[in-house]
Amino acid sequence: MSTTDLSGATWRKSSRSNGQASCVEVADLDTGHHAVRDSKNRTGPALIIPSTQWATFTTALGTDEL
Repeated sequence: MSTTDLSGATWRKSSRSNGQASCVEVADLDTGHHAVRDSKNRTGPALIIPSTQWATFTTALGTDEL
């Protein structure tokens, strides 16, 4: 299992989170991939998603396919 260094990642929440702590945060990585984590557990695990799968996921969200 490989690990990705996320120490320099810039995390963001959806503008719809309204400052709540119970959100998902996303970071764009230098590799073109994306990282997703639970904002309540910032030192916990993160899910790394390849860019092609991220594009498919975000497109599906925008078209209510999920």
